[in-house]
Amino acid sequence: MVSDRRLGPLPVPSLGLGCMGLNWAYGPADRDESIATVRRALDLGVTFLDTADVYAVGENERLVGEAIAGRRDEVTLATKFGILADPATGYPTGKVDGSPEYARRSIDASLGRLGVDHVDLYYLHRPDPATPIEETVGAMAELVAAGKVRHLGLSEASAGTLRRAVAVAPIAALQSEWSLFSRDIEESVVPAAREHGVGLVPYSPLGRGMLTDSSVRDLASNDFRRNLPRFAEGALEENLALVEQVREVAKRRGATPAQVALAWLLAQGDDVVPIPGTKRRTYLEENLGARDVALDADDVAALSSLVATGNRTGDMTWVNRDTASRS
Repeated sequence: MVSDRRLGPLPVPSLGLGCMGLNWAYGPADRDESIATVRRALDLGVTFLDTADVYAVGENERLVGEAIAGRRDEVTLATKFGILADPATGYPTGKVDGSPEYARRSIDASLGRLGVDHVDLYYLHRPDPATPIEETVGAMAELVAAGKVRHLGLSEASAGTLRRAVAVAPIAALQSEWSLFSRDIEESVVPAAREHGVGLVPYSPLGRGMLTDSSVRDLASNDFRRNLPRFAEGALEENLALVEQVREVAKRRGATPAQVALAWLLAQGDDVVPIPGTKRRTYLEENLGARDVALDADDVAALSSLVATGNRTGDMTWVNRDTASRS
């Protein structure tokens, strides 16, 4: 896959690979298959890889580092910092540290786990309400100057936070949840990003698996989706009824629901680069078929009319975030 899209000045393929689920959050995983999936992604030109230090308390970065060993030059590598994890449970504490000191410590730790001397895109995983975004981004810009980071990104920032950030340093990408079932960023965040030439990286573009053919009715006990409003009893049934409408479009186009959901996102603009996650080579290859799905205007309009039941996360203060004002 050629680098046919851009996140600001950063060339990337039209689809990336979200690596979180390789060994964290989505139930049991097979390490060998996860590594094979990353390597198969590179073989197929899916060279934009996304991880974070909080995923499996650093073990996700280590896995990605192992998978890309010897192939670093092929990879556009993104990681994130800021969300604090409980080492005992491996899950986020609900706290964020966007302090300059933490940014400096975090990049060195991530580079060590990944086994690389720089990352191509470094995100603040969530804006820290207690730290002015200007201070965080200023420290991140120092990492660019030091050669440890090539480009900067924000994740789940509000439009106002993004505008304050770009006044300090160039921001290449804004990563937020965006899918047929998660549309809230379209109101103000997407316009703000486009106003400043910031690329858009939708995570969970398949509705956390709901927009695929895989079953979401019988989740593993340690699958975090059990705690999401859209997967709760009642809401799940209503949302799966909407998936049937996606399936109807898929039938007309000779595609799968997952491919249609990704094609819808790709149709939103050339500055949109979804990062569907998977831990299996089969689903990776299926997702790539989205590039060949041609949706017409009626398809896009019909899909855009779908409205999911339930918030995309249990705590909506965790998304579209603002920070303290700079004194």
